[in-house]
Amino acid sequence: MEIVTRHYPTAVVSDTGDPTRSGISTIVVARSYHVIKIDGYSRSLNTTQGYRPSFHSDPFRAGGHTWHVIYEPMGSPCHPENTEDMYISVSLALDDAVDEAVMAMGTFSLLDQDMKPVHAYTSTTITNNFGVSSVVGVERFIKRQDLEQSEYLKDDCFAIRVYVRIIREAPSMAVPPPDIHRHLGDLLSSKEGTDVEFRVRGEMFAAHRLVLGARSPVFRAELFGPMKEGTAMDVIEIDDMEAQVFGALLTFMYMDAWPPEIKQEDECIMAQHLLAAADRYALQRLKLMCEEKLREQMDTSSVASILALAEQHQSPRLKEACFKFLGFSSVAFLRPLKQKSLST
Repeated sequence: MEIVTRHYPTAVVSDTGDPTRSGISTIVVARSYHVIKIDGYSRSLNTTQGYRPSFHSDPFRAGGHTWHVIYEPMGSPCHPENTEDMYISVSLALDDAVDEAVMAMGTFSLLDQDMKPVHAYTSTTITNNFGVSSVVGVERFIKRQDLEQSEYLKDDCFAIRVYVRIIREAPSMAVPPPDIHRHLGDLLSSKEGTDVEFRVRGEMFAAHRLVLGARSPVFRAELFGPMKEGTAMDVIEIDDMEAQVFGALLTFMYMDAWPPEIKQEDECIMAQHLLAAADRYALQRLKLMCEEKLREQMDTSSVASILALAEQHQSPRLKEACFKFLGFSSVAFLRPLKQKSLST
């Protein structure tokens, strides 16, 4: 039995990819393929009973290192099987002594009579860090019975191609955090391209219809739907909100963050006003932020007004926080009210 190795090197490449599918960014730095021809397949099976032979190909070079293929016609010793279910195993082995592990992977393909890979019998190894005498392979490459009954075995010969890729981890690149909020904040403060104005208690605010419509379904209906208010640059009057609250509302809508212009000592009262505004314009994230601010700053002087606010704007979590602060549950609080209502 003879194993003939033919070498088909490719140019050294720098190719990005994800051969391990592990989320680690990698670069293929070299690749080449080699054809291993098994001449005398039946003779490779004539061995002592119970002994599983392995045959080594001639060494070949790939990525600056020396490799060889191990062909095991009776499968890996680690997987004993019945003869009729026995698989041929193939493996890639590194010959060199290396100071640093070589990351590589091999793809084994059975070749047809035109020396083209057979897709059904193509398998790729895991990516392996090869050290001295490292081996990685495909233990169940093809069933012996399938090979023997196929057209790929001719004149007691068949061929396998091994495609070797040498891989390195790509250098990491620091990506700055998202800053679209800063750009939108600058857009609001610069008033560039504004196309709608609001008058709130005598104070004017300029904004962008598309931004407001994208952030709030209520604004989208008011500015673009059948109930839209005004045409381009018409002034929309808002009489039921303080100017400072509306300004903070716009800041949140552009920056998606707690408005930085709110002073810490004003947070509790502003959170109450903004919660009402957030409920009106269906800004759920702002509403939750206000609820959290109120929960953190709740005290005996504010709990009653916060409880009333939570009831008015359907904030069950905030309501429960108020009851917890007062020392009893909402169920216990509401039960006597229900009983009184039923008795009347």
